This record gives sequence, structure tokens and C-alpha cells, in this order.
Amino acid sequence: MAVTSAVIIVSLTGLCGAAILVVASQLMHVEVDERIGLVQEALPGANCGACGYAGCADYATAIIESGAEVNLCIPGGASVAEEVGRIAGRDAGGVAQRKAIVACQGTEEHRSQKYENTGLTTCTASAALYGGPSACPYGCLGYGDCKEACKFDAIEIQHGVARINMEKCTGCGACEEACPKRVIWIREVSEKPVVMCANHQRGAMTRKVCTAGCIGCMKCQKTCPTEAIVVKNNVARIDLEKCIGCRKCVNDCPVKAIAVPKIT
Repeated sequence: MAVTSAVIIVSLTGLCGAAILVVASQLMHVEVDERIGLVQEALPGANCGACGYAGCADYATAIIESGAEVNLCIPGGASVAEEVGRIAGRDAGGVAQRKAIVACQGTEEHRSQKYENTGLTTCTASAALYGGPSACPYGCLGYGDCKEACKFDAIEIQHGVARINMEKCTGCGACEEACPKRVIWIREVSEKPVVMCANHQRGAMTRKVCTAGCIGCMKCQKTCPTEAIVVKNNVARIDLEKCIGCRKCVNDCPVKAIAVPKIT
């Protein structure tokens, strides 16, 4: 009898709890806009964070619920922006194509070494040990942290320096974040030149550690017809808004540190 009573009490308690949960679920139910799922399906699913959100799901929610711009998906490009805009009922606007650039030409033949690395296999670990084995404190370490971070197989390590496959690169920025030396930059696609060096040492010292580094000689600054180039902190930098792409700086640079990235 006691056992039967206990079973009945437990059963009734379970039924009451279930009833409470059902009522609570109805009262606390929040309608989810079906467009969020449609937007998420339209996104490439890379979850790279280039849009500024944690992933595609967060971005889709922000588009529908918070009015986020529909053209922030760099990997998806214009076609995805148009589809997302159609779902959200908003104009997609323009989407600037962006690619990664490795601002370093210090390959094994150009750079000198401080010591031989016989154990460390990542850029981050290497950078923590006296800045890495390269004598250039600003150059690419070449161990491939950026390659590991790239979800699109767009990076290879060639002669000790990371190189970008522009056809595969989506400009998501994962490699830029992974580089401890900050020599990978994300920029809009153009045919304008870039100073492929990040060394801020004086010219004589730069020349000792890397024969391909900018020496701050100011020839590019003097030859630029639009004053788009300024040598600051011993390294030249180009204002792309002022640059007209004449490439006089490319031709006049004595160490060939200025180049037009091959973007396809």
C-alpha cells in the first residue's frame, strides 16, 4: 500500500511539473523571425568574423533584429550581399573586394639570422623568444600561423615568407589576426603600389638585416607627383586615396621594396 501511494504521489508530482513547464513555455515563447534562418543559409558559413560578428548565425540575427548592414560578408562578396539584402528587404549597396597582403619580402636569400631555431614551430612561440631567429625584428617569421588560421587554403610558406594565393583569398582577416609581427594587411583590391616592408629601423640597420627592406631614402617621396608617399619612422607609406597608380615609386625604389600586389 505504501509503495502504491508513493508511486501515485511521484506520478502526480511529475504531471504537475510537466503541466507547469508547458504553461511556462507558452508564456515565455518568443517568436523567431524566419528570415534569420534564411539569411544564415545565404551566408557562406565560414564563421570567419570578417563581418565583425562572432559568426554567421550572429551576423544573420544582427541583420534582421538590429538592422546591421547586409554587405559586411567579405568572403560572400556582392552575390551574397544581394541575396541577403533581398531577404531582409534592403538595398545591398556596394561591396569592396578585399585581399590579404604580406608586407615583407625578406625571404631566406635576403634576410640574416640571429640564431638557428631548432625546436619552435610556430610564429607566436618564435616571436616570444627574442623576437624570433630573423635579424629583422619586423619581418615575417615564416612558420605558418597565418596558414593554419586560413580556412580557405590561400596561404603558402615560400622561401621562409608567407605568400597569398589571391584567387583563393577572401579577405576575411584571420591571417592578419594570427600574425604576431603584424606584417599581413587586409586592403581593398586595386592596382596601386604598396611598400612591402614594415621595418622601422634606420636605413643602414635595415640594410644589414634585410636587403629587400625599405631604407627610408625618400626617393619615392620625392618622385611621387601627387604627394601620396611619406617616409615616417624610417619607412615609406603610401596614401592610397592620393595615389594615382603611376608606379614611378616602384621604378625609382633602389631596393625594390615597393610593388604592386598581384591581385586577380
